[in-house]
Amino acid sequence: MLKFAYPPNFLLFTAQITFLAAVCALLLSHSFISGVQGTSFTIVNKCNYVVWPGVLSNAGVSTISTTGFTLRRGESKTISAPASWGGRFWGRTHCSLDSAGKFSCLTGDCGSGKLECSGNGAAPPATLAEFTLDGAGGLDFFDVSLVDGYNVPMLVVPHGGTGRNCTYTGCVVDLNDSCPSELKVMKREGGDGVACKSAVAAVRMGHRTLARRHRTRRCLRELAHAPTAMRMMIKAAHLHVAKLITPLLSALRRTPEERYFGKFLVHQSDSDTKMLRVFAVTLRCINFGWGFFNG
Repeated sequence: MLKFAYPPNFLLFTAQITFLAAVCALLLSHSFISGVQGTSFTIVNKCNYVVWPGVLSNAGVSTISTTGFTLRRGESKTISAPASWGGRFWGRTHCSLDSAGKFSCLTGDCGSGKLECSGNGAAPPATLAEFTLDGAGGLDFFDVSLVDGYNVPMLVVPHGGTGRNCTYTGCVVDLNDSCPSELKVMKREGGDGVACKSAVAAVRMGHRTLARRHRTRRCLRELAHAPTAMRMMIKAAHLHVAKLITPLLSALRRTPEERYFGKFLVHQSDSDTKMLRVFAVTLRCINFGWGFFNG
């Protein structure tokens, strides 16, 4: 079993293999039941505030018993998932009922108007824990993604798996306070940040950093999009991120004719200051491989 110190505030998911995950910290574990592979997810709220987890099953797979519930500080809930299940978990925050009884949340809202999301996904920005059980080669796949932005710290830790890549992943640092103003979602004007938009969502077509291979005309968007698939946020990751961010930022500071990043020529249509701040947040939370934390 992996041993590590949890941060003070996060949602924790456990599943029985066993998965540990965190929305604020999610702990998930995966186990075998009567010769049939079964999985249960235990979600624990380690945040110092109430979180309303949401659940969305992938199209074409069996659903699980709930699609939304409430977890107060320190509370937990265990959910069983059918074989070959796939889907995502996320945390909703700052939720309330209006005078007409409509339920809504400031971050991660699924638009159902009720506590249960009933097949609806999270409105960005929201931290996502994504799972595919019994996937290719009979393996379980999972990640914590910030492609749709960030709203709460999250961690996933597997228990009992036999694969070499059964290690934990997540983003357990609070990015809301450090989020650039261009990406920050605030509870009220001048108030605290409650979520951080994805760089891709905030920097749209006319303001997107594009890249193209030298001596070709074909433009690619992967350079701006790929770094937003962030899966782990710990201090040790900064050393690895530096290998990527240093040449990229250096390229962005050069003249347009000299902005080369490896085999790519980097272009930008927005100010250097804004784009560099976006990339600084985007690249802080990258996990460079499942074996990274054991190295």
